[in-house]
Amino acid sequence: MSGPEWLSVSMPYVVPRSPQAGDAWAEDAAQQGGVGTQRLLDVAEVVPTVEVAEALQMEPGAPVVVRRRLMLLNDQPVELTDSYYPGYIASGTALAEPRKIRGGAIGLLAELGYRPGQVREDVYTREPDAIEREVLNLTGQEWVLGLTRLLSTREGVPIEVSVMTMVPQGRRLRYELTVD
Repeated sequence: MSGPEWLSVSMPYVVPRSPQAGDAWAEDAAQQGGVGTQRLLDVAEVVPTVEVAEALQMEPGAPVVVRRRLMLLNDQPVELTDSYYPGYIASGTALAEPRKIRGGAIGLLAELGYRPGQVREDVYTREPDAIEREVLNLTGQEWVLGLTRLLSTREGVPIEVSVMTMVPQGRRLRYELTVD
């Protein structure tokens, strides 16, 4: 494996942060010796894919708010992240506004009474589409690493689905569990 390697641990991304806290991605990248930034590409109310609607337990055709971001490591694109929120939670809040959210989306969800309590992640590989290939600067032979994360409250209410499409070079995902 050549080039820089970075490690992803999910916990900083699924716990609420205070509005004064820094960006979780920037902190994660800094701990790996890099500079992590992100660019907000779009915020919109959309009808989600069947997969997203089912994960959020939404009726077919019910609107969700999506926040689309491009993650950069040392100014190089490394990940596309689309985060979806049920319309009944996100509409009329900062989640639906095209700007960064102080303390992040998870902190805002907690302030709204939707504190994350359960996390499910699915990791997979696949061929990128033409847009992903171009935005992530991939060659014709490279695949992407995908991660779909579902956040729910302790009561099982789904509050966020994030679909991440990552360049695989140098990427390592670490999962640590505490068993009682």
